[in-house]
Amino acid sequence: MSRQLEPRSPAALLHSPAAAPRCRSAPSKRLLLQDAAATSEEAPAAAKCARLAVDYTSAVPQDCLSAPGSPCAPVPPAPVGEGSLSSAQGPSLVAGYLLLPLLDREHVSRALDINTGRELRCKVFPLKHYQDKIRPYIQLPSHRNITGIVEVILGDTKAYVFFDKDFGDMHSYVRSCKRLPEQEAARLFKQIVSAVAHCHQSAIVLGDLKLRKFVFSNEERMQLRLESLEDTHIMKGEDDALSDKHGCPAYVSPEILNTTGTYSGKSADVWSLGVMLYTLLVGRYPFHDSDPTTLFSKIRRGQFCIPEHVSQSAVPHTQPP
Repeated sequence: MSRQLEPRSPAALLHSPAAAPRCRSAPSKRLLLQDAAATSEEAPAAAKCARLAVDYTSAVPQDCLSAPGSPCAPVPPAPVGEGSLSSAQGPSLVAGYLLLPLLDREHVSRALDINTGRELRCKVFPLKHYQDKIRPYIQLPSHRNITGIVEVILGDTKAYVFFDKDFGDMHSYVRSCKRLPEQEAARLFKQIVSAVAHCHQSAIVLGDLKLRKFVFSNEERMQLRLESLEDTHIMKGEDDALSDKHGCPAYVSPEILNTTGTYSGKSADVWSLGVMLYTLLVGRYPFHDSDPTTLFSKIRRGQFCIPEHVSQSAVPHTQPP
């Protein structure tokens, strides 16, 4: 049902010869003659967090370990028949891969190679949008803390993009641990900062940056990598001005709340890094309130408390930038 093509460079995948000098090594690319029968005709784009201008009806979580209905919680998969992706509808077979849904990861499936037993992760995109979705992965030079594309399989209506297997995300890990020891938090946070700095140096702003976007590369949970680049912003030159205000309320920066025009995307990412570090050390968000208006007021004022168990050596790093 499929035929193997000669590997192409990432630049060829995007039809952009100019990108070739900076690209990663070429992921394998195959053409699928027909999409799996279990898939729907049109797969919707992955949902972002709600716009910050919206008056939320659900309460903002008191901490990062609860409130699945909050704006920062993952969106539950849509029922079958309402435009959901195949990964939410059950197993399917695509070009020798058995795709199994990951219920806690929206639009992501386990992908088992039925011939070798190798396990990967698969994301499915509408064919007409997939080049835009994978462009940041290909523009970025390789980095040990950023995931790369292993293979792309193209069907009639969908693109199946395969990544290395991971061992859970940081949000779930902090949720299970309540909070991390400072030495472990420092080691993992250093990797997070390294990934974000590499993106900024490569003209990519992450935008909706949060713990859930980082996953473990090994079972020992020693190595992290940035897993999701689909909603990033590719800068033109040195201009990092953004106007998009999608994001999780607990991570949003004051400049996003205080402006009606553009704001610095890099600065917003750095603010989100501070929120992430605080959450690792304390086990909850630095700014939290059941009322969104009050929450945003606290963020604008930089009003938060550092618990006594946080050591003095860690305190300077948790202060607002």
